Amino acid sequence: MLELVWAVCGFVVALSILVCFHEFGHYWVARRVGVKVLRFSLGWGKPWKSFYTRDGVEWALAPYPIGGYVKMLDEREGPVAPSERHLAFNTQSVPKRMAILIAGPAANFLLAIALYWLIFMIGVQGLRPLIDQPRAGTAAAAAGLHSGEEVIEVDGKPVPTWTDLRLELLDRSLGTARLDLTVRDEHGQTRHVNLPLNGVRTDPQFLFDDLGLEVWQPQIEPVLGDIQDGSAAQGAGLRSGDRIRSVHDRPVHDWSELVAAVRERPGAVTRLQVERAGSNFDINVVLASVEEAGRQVGRLGAGPAVDPEMWQNLRAARQLGPIDAFNAAVGQAWQMTQLTLRVLWHMVLGEVSVKNVSGPIQIAQVAGDSAQIGLVSFLSFMAVVSVSLGVLNLLPVPLLDGGHLLMFAIEGIKGRPLSERTQIAAQYVGLTFIGMLMVLALFNDIMRLV
Repeated sequence: MLELVWAVCGFVVALSILVCFHEFGHYWVARRVGVKVLRFSLGWGKPWKSFYTRDGVEWALAPYPIGGYVKMLDEREGPVAPSERHLAFNTQSVPKRMAILIAGPAANFLLAIALYWLIFMIGVQGLRPLIDQPRAGTAAAAAGLHSGEEVIEVDGKPVPTWTDLRLELLDRSLGTARLDLTVRDEHGQTRHVNLPLNGVRTDPQFLFDDLGLEVWQPQIEPVLGDIQDGSAAQGAGLRSGDRIRSVHDRPVHDWSELVAAVRERPGAVTRLQVERAGSNFDINVVLASVEEAGRQVGRLGAGPAVDPEMWQNLRAARQLGPIDAFNAAVGQAWQMTQLTLRVLWHMVLGEVSVKNVSGPIQIAQVAGDSAQIGLVSFLSFMAVVSVSLGVLNLLPVPLLDGGHLLMFAIEGIKGRPLSERTQIAAQYVGLTFIGMLMVLALFNDIMRLV
């Protein structure tokens, strides 16, 4: 229930902010080019509360808090007094109308830059891109990469964290036959590796599996650390410092083997061989049973005894000053814009599956998860969605800003607007496309859940 609350709240807050920034872009430019704005609404529906400024704009708060809208004076939406006809949107020149439309997506891109700037100022933390032993048959195995090596550059661009590495791999794999990696071993020696992409699927669903680049997993001894209150481990009398030698006669040599053995016995009475203070003895424990990904798994309720310095050595931090943070933010926003466009194009070509399209359920889940992780994670989520919203609205699809821009461009070339019949037909095409896209996104969301 708590996760649902986080998801709904995160989704509503994020989308409301992003859409309102988008609409404020339209509002700001409309006012600057001489168009009369009648209402700026935060949310949809009949306004709960509203007030008027001296220039006659109604600022409204509506009950459905998903986004907002700007209503301008327009002869196509109602009668306009002759004295105000020059203030109507539809009577403006083509360049002015196009400027008003472009301002919405532009506001989203500017917001993304501002969010990334704030993120880099606060500081970004992540795991160092240390790789595990590549599986046989993968591109990383063919390139001769080994466990414990750290990828420090991709085609000459530094990648301080796993997040940076994954972004660069996804970006550069779309349209190239190989990647040049610079890796560093545990002794500090660097070397260049050519990572072949022949046979590697560019679809994000399969890319990283085919590459064979996975997070390095340090070997953790099967020694108990923190014991959770009320857990199966506490009920059986287990203590911090106990070493588990076997689970129901199945030997365990590291923490991952212990976890795997416990997960296979949900709710079962399980015999553990324990080493404590040099002595070995057996303890029977009734493992807890918890649901995970639609199935029941066993849980002991204890964490590993790990030296905190080990985790610190696996982390990387990046914090920049105001100027460097701004430059990095512009670069990050531009890279995300390019990546979004390239993924969309490869989706059109059939090289990237439409299963990657996410709908409101998936976005809400990610919003909730990122909000629970922390401020930087939530700001990063908002920046990515802001870029996506800007790109989506610039697509040449009727009903979207990009569709209107296309029709205005045709009007500018022809010297007259498209016929009303053509515009209505285009609106139906756009409505059909958006409807199909929404159905696809919801279908994908439901399939991920089930």
